Amino acid sequence: MVVDDEPLARSNLRVLLGRDSEMELVGECGSGREALEEIRKKKPDVVFLDVQMPECDGFDVLEQLGGEGPAALVFVTAYDQYALQAFEAGALDYLLKPFNDERFAKAVARAKERVVQGKRTARSVERIAIKNAGEVLFVKVEEIDWVEAADYYVCLHVRGRSHLLRRSMGDVEEELKGREFCRIHRSAIVNLERVKRLESGEEGGAEAVLGDGTRLAVSRRYRRELQERLGTWEAGARKMRRMSEAAGQGEKG
Repeated sequence: MVVDDEPLARSNLRVLLGRDSEMELVGECGSGREALEEIRKKKPDVVFLDVQMPECDGFDVLEQLGGEGPAALVFVTAYDQYALQAFEAGALDYLLKPFNDERFAKAVARAKERVVQGKRTARSVERIAIKNAGEVLFVKVEEIDWVEAADYYVCLHVRGRSHLLRRSMGDVEEELKGREFCRIHRSAIVNLERVKRLESGEEGGAEAVLGDGTRLAVSRRYRRELQERLGTWEAGARKMRRMSEAAGQGEKG
């Protein structure tokens, strides 16, 4: 898929891609917002993405796609100052306009190789890109303490700082599957490594107390899973059985 707000730029890429029999162009987008919809719908293996576009630029697209991004992402732009950010965000290549046919062919070859590798091994997101006030911040997943729902955003709490991410809670939960994270409430996901202890609450609920003192409500719906993930469910169940048995013996006496 080709994403660029300039028709001529899209046309040039279309011609170059047409020379490679192994590449199939599944779509062209003239804006970042259109790209988000089309990438989620068509799930292309490779995306050639412009950086500077009105309303929703290349890094906005990257942030909102999260784990739904393509196996190979190639930034195509006339601006060289975003190269470092692009590679930090996981871009495979950075094509600086104007580029020649040989340079483009090299980028395509690398993209095809990445796609083949990606089909052999599952991809795991290591960092999350967050665009804010004209800059792009990259947060390592392992550094996230907990995630909080915030209307149409989520808030990542990282070492005492908060970062708004334009994603849904469901998307982030899906992306963190298989990692040391657990949903504990409809509005909270916690890094299990940060949980210091669990404290019982009212009506079957509980509170997770983090190492920095943060207290997070644990709803009844998610409490058992959290305890199992923390390895405390069996111990808690045994304690409850002993208390129940003791109460029964007391009644008989």
